[in-house]
Amino acid sequence: MRLLLVEDDVDLGQQLKQDLTKAGFAVDLVDNGLDAEFMGDEEAYDLVVLDLGLPQRPGLEVLQSWRSRNNKVPVVILTARDAWHEKVDGFKAGADDYLAKPFHTEELLMRIQAVIRRNNDQTAGEELKVAQLSLDEERQTVTTASGERFELTGTEFRLLRYFMLHPGRILSKSVLTEHVYDYDSDKDSNVIEVYINRLRQKLGKALIQTKRGQGYIFKGDEA
Repeated sequence: MRLLLVEDDVDLGQQLKQDLTKAGFAVDLVDNGLDAEFMGDEEAYDLVVLDLGLPQRPGLEVLQSWRSRNNKVPVVILTARDAWHEKVDGFKAGADDYLAKPFHTEELLMRIQAVIRRNNDQTAGEELKVAQLSLDEERQTVTTASGERFELTGTEFRLLRYFMLHPGRILSKSVLTEHVYDYDSDKDSNVIEVYINRLRQKLGKALIQTKRGQGYIFKGDEA
């Protein structure tokens, strides 16, 4: 899953990017409202973590601009602890959740996961469960119906999580690449085939099927 992190505090932004990357997200970091608005419109993000107190353009205006153009990217806003009116204004503008500063990264992660699952019609909980697979997002492992557990590399984890959040949908290599890698990565879509083959070796070929000329489909509960 790919996130846009918008935070103008340099130290906090870098620390959050490290923490979110470690948690299995591809993260792009920007420090002002103008770049945030542009990136949010141009790139395929699964969620945006948006600070409201930004230079060049306030976060609330950025969010309002996205929604005015029917950009429905999920947004978790960050606010000052005593700025209750920012929370209200954020929800009115179309935010999906908020978190007051200062906060624990673990809480931010839980809110991000909850919003992503909710927007993909998945039930919130400790593990993501689809097609008799259980994905542990904290440990980045997957357990099969037979109880066999596999550790996943960072890319394998991001790829499998995206498949499990979109069961039954045909996903092209370009779409998968956009959601698995951050902006600065070498986005060679052919490499996706390598990681899909690795997942098939661990989980079986039936779960991820190839649709010639279209992409791949995670069979979900039909598998």
